[in-house]
Amino acid sequence: MKNKGIIGSIIALAVVLIGVFAYQMGSRQTDAATDKKTEVKTVGILQFISHPSLDQIKNGVIEGLKKEGYEDGKNIKVEFLNGQGDQSKLNSMSQQLLEKKSDVLVGIATPAAKALANATNDTPIIMGAISDPVSAGLVKNLKKPAGNVTGVNNLTPVDQQIDMAKELFPKAKTVGMIYSSSEENSKSQIERAEKKAAAVGYTVKKYAISSSNEIATITQQACKETDFLYIPQDNTIASAFQTLISESDKAKKPVFVSVDNMVKEGGIATVGQNQFDLGVETGKMAAAVLSGKSTPADTPVNVIDYGDMIINEEKAKELGITIPANIKEEAEVVKGE
Repeated sequence: MKNKGIIGSIIALAVVLIGVFAYQMGSRQTDAATDKKTEVKTVGILQFISHPSLDQIKNGVIEGLKKEGYEDGKNIKVEFLNGQGDQSKLNSMSQQLLEKKSDVLVGIATPAAKALANATNDTPIIMGAISDPVSAGLVKNLKKPAGNVTGVNNLTPVDQQIDMAKELFPKAKTVGMIYSSSEENSKSQIERAEKKAAAVGYTVKKYAISSSNEIATITQQACKETDFLYIPQDNTIASAFQTLISESDKAKKPVFVSVDNMVKEGGIATVGQNQFDLGVETGKMAAAVLSGKSTPADTPVNVIDYGDMIINEEKAKELGITIPANIKEEAEVVKGE
């Protein structure tokens, strides 16, 4: 009987030990599965400068990633840096993002994308709404990028913009185009706009600025010499847009802009692209790289070349301009901020 009791105790102890071992193994397997499931990747975002358009693109990138299942603080870590218009900062910040082991990089505005591209030939780079990536040297071919860079090309609908301006200002003879001489995207758009404006019968006067400090003086001069102003997608001007509007309002000259939110900020109208939506498309492309579904080399640049008509009716009334009925019916009407 004694031996039977000892044997029973040994069996009971063995059962307990086996149970504990099985529990520990199961726990380890669960932990391993959880670790694999919650693997956190890093998304490095570099923005050229702060202004509403680029800020909207950045917010759109975050939303685009989220739509594809990548959320900051859960399965990705977003490292965001802003160069505030300083090229030397963009270069050093590019290195910082690489040091943080970014799995994919996003460049918002041409200077930021170029700084990233100059910093690495290996880490995937997604362009956040770049106006002319080929001229900027970011990709050799829109359909076959071949390198480590692809993304969104927001090809501003210049022809539509100038046609709309012609309907709004049928009696105007001279258009003043203000742009930054240091921004490739801006110069490229102005070249296209100049050709179209000349084709519809406008005389074009161009005014190049080297920094935002010149905006007030140049705007005053342009308002004296032209009937209305045309502003391209230009980060330098966007960062000091209220200065330009202040001067154009004094001269009672309308400003036709190229970005949707600039209509609310004092521009009279545009055929513009939604900056947030451009960011969403950028974020989705970044997500595809993170998931392994694509690589920049074999992903065509996403060319977005359409826009929506937007008018600021309050600004039109303020300047004594009548909006044609056909435009008013088609356009989104907004109020100034």
